[in-house]
Amino acid sequence: MFIVKRLLEGTPLRAGVVAAVALAGGLLTSSPAGAAVVAGERTVASVSQTAAAARPSNGRILYDRISGGLGRLKIKNGTPRDGVVTLVKGKTKAISIYVRARSTASIKDVRDGTYRIYFTTGTRFSTSKGRFGRGATYQRFNDRLKYTTTATQSTIWTLTLNPVRGGNARTSSINPKDFPA
Repeated sequence: MFIVKRLLEGTPLRAGVVAAVALAGGLLTSSPAGAAVVAGERTVASVSQTAAAARPSNGRILYDRISGGLGRLKIKNGTPRDGVVTLVKGKTKAISIYVRARSTASIKDVRDGTYRIYFTTGTRFSTSKGRFGRGATYQRFNDRLKYTTTATQSTIWTLTLNPVRGGNARTSSINPKDFPA
């Protein structure tokens, strides 16, 4: 069984949002992964580094149509393969996130509502196709996740993509055609 855990975060909510971004001077001149700096220009060091750079980073949001809420989803991928988790609200694909193998990622702005959770794991993910090229498995959590925000609390769900002893969630394999790509 997999694990799904719900927490309610009791933080007073306020109208409006204040955001601050601090950039260290070194970040402004750093090179992306897989690039080498030569006399102030970026050049790709090798073909293998380019392929590695094509793999999405952990926690990268691949699709975001319904966000802006205060709910959170924490995903633990204990498998040896990368995964993509997709939230579907009604019949509408809401959010997809990339979770690398043996990593944890979070979605921090889930709107209130009830979501069905789909996930796929595999290797050689294609961002253009939204699918893994090798060894892909497609599953869905049987239970839905409900997000509710009040004046004093918001919902936080935690789930795993790997079976956990004593887990409280069941999944079902699905046809790849039924996965919300």
